[in-house]
Amino acid sequence: MQQNNYLQLNNLVKDFHDGRGNVVRAVDNISLSISKGEFVTLLGPSGCGKTTTLRMVAGFEVQTAGDIILNDKKINNVPAFDRNMPMVFQSYALFPHLTIFENIAYGLRIRKMPKDTIRNDVAMAAQMVNLVGLENRYPGELSGGQQQRVALARALVLKPEIILFDEPLSNLDAKLRIQTRTEIKRVQQLLGITALYVTHDQSEALSISDTIVIMHNGKIVQSGSPEDIYNHPADPFVSDFIGNANFFEGKITELDKSFVTVSLLGSEVRIPTANAQEGLNTGDEVMLAIKPEAVEVQPDTGQFTGKIEVSSFLGATTEYKVEYSDGFLTAIHPNTHGEVHNFRFGQDVHFSFKTDFFKVYKR
Repeated sequence: MQQNNYLQLNNLVKDFHDGRGNVVRAVDNISLSISKGEFVTLLGPSGCGKTTTLRMVAGFEVQTAGDIILNDKKINNVPAFDRNMPMVFQSYALFPHLTIFENIAYGLRIRKMPKDTIRNDVAMAAQMVNLVGLENRYPGELSGGQQQRVALARALVLKPEIILFDEPLSNLDAKLRIQTRTEIKRVQQLLGITALYVTHDQSEALSISDTIVIMHNGKIVQSGSPEDIYNHPADPFVSDFIGNANFFEGKITELDKSFVTVSLLGSEVRIPTANAQEGLNTGDEVMLAIKPEAVEVQPDTGQFTGKIEVSSFLGATTEYKVEYSDGFLTAIHPNTHGEVHNFRFGQDVHFSFKTDFFKVYKR
């Protein structure tokens, strides 16, 4: 059973000085509760404050204000080496002159653990991350994915309270990223370790997280399950960041308990009222957001007309950039058997929307 509020960030603030007498607020009064055994991902663009938050939790940065509480104990003044929260870095941070065994064992030797304990614990950690047989090699003899698993084993062997990840997969190619993130999630679930993970990769966050925390300009703008974040974005920023949404300007022409009718591209669309931001009224100027997979492009049927500007075959899907009267939109079609329309550059097409997937925000 999960322990609620195992790790708490209460009104956390971090200010930096830019060298010209100005104060830059990197983290702006954020609060977050993490349950024991939960996998939480901080997601956002570069400069949003996610890595600074992680470094404060690790003890590498001292917060300007606020509290970090672990298991009901304030750890504001506990040094990093006493927090038992190892961090897996983007750069692996392995010792090139030490063998894989010695790299994994490094933290245990610093703690002056008995040799038998070190041997047994390293063997277990290597087995968990599929490194058995590689213990006598050196980091330079391993692939990037294997080196990242060494870094993971080095953290796991310490039997941590919480394990921290700072964009650990950024240096790997696409296939290795998928393999390694699956390995990280498998081990985390197997051991029931609490994980705090930082990334700017939306698909990575969606695939491994129990909870995603979206950050922007030093603030938390939304948190929830991957399904909730993806399907119910709180504002246009989240809608665009988590799904590369298409945006349109419109005006509410009718509003009732079931549907909101919005003028769009010289026509009207009916959208479930549940998809509209609270507090909207008839006559309001609004922003409509819809994800590319909810845009249907057809050769000769559809509510609106446009022209193919770019056609990108991506294997499982094809992505189209469609030029229309007011600009461009993106559509993504699955390449299921018998349903592939191979539209080409310059081809005239029709398009329509799955209106149940529109989100309506006040402009």
